[in-house]
Amino acid sequence: MNMLDALLGSQADGVVRQIGQQFGLDQSQATSAITALLPALAAGLQHNASSSQSGLDALLGALGSGQHQQYVDDIQTLGRPETIDDGNGILGHIFGSKDVSRQVARQASAQSGIGADVLKQMLPILASVLMGALAKGQLGGGGGSPLDLGRGQTQAPQGGGSIFDMLGPLLGGGGSGSGGASIVTDVIGMLGKMMGGR
Repeated sequence: MNMLDALLGSQADGVVRQIGQQFGLDQSQATSAITALLPALAAGLQHNASSSQSGLDALLGALGSGQHQQYVDDIQTLGRPETIDDGNGILGHIFGSKDVSRQVARQASAQSGIGADVLKQMLPILASVLMGALAKGQLGGGGGSPLDLGRGQTQAPQGGGSIFDMLGPLLGGGGSGSGGASIVTDVIGMLGKMMGGR
């Protein structure tokens, strides 16, 4: 569970349990589902933040709002309808299209063995969790917070890490084989085509 530990630290088990209960999955199934989806979310977030200054500014603004930390601080919020609404808004920014979300769910289903319909419902919740973890600056363990970046900078002062460094543990698929890396490549390709067609 390296990927989840990197993202959530000591709260990883609680988040997995909560999401598993919501979708009727045991701990192993929930872990498989989450680790199949997170690389795609991280790839979409990184692509949007790195492709334009406005995308990065929007991410920093969202992280600075303070509202996302609740999803990590209080895992009971993950079962609330407003969390799903917020997560769907985040997904809209990350993927820009429900078609991308559906494709991500299909690929993650093939990797995890969990039904694509379940994974598609799980996506907005995980998007909220990812934003919450980034807002708390828990990725990477370097002590730096994305809120330190501010003012459109992508690099924190010495000793911290950039947002892109913080997403790094997720983009490699958490060391769980090539499945995560394949989803990352496909998501970036899909997002590139969408932006090229605008």
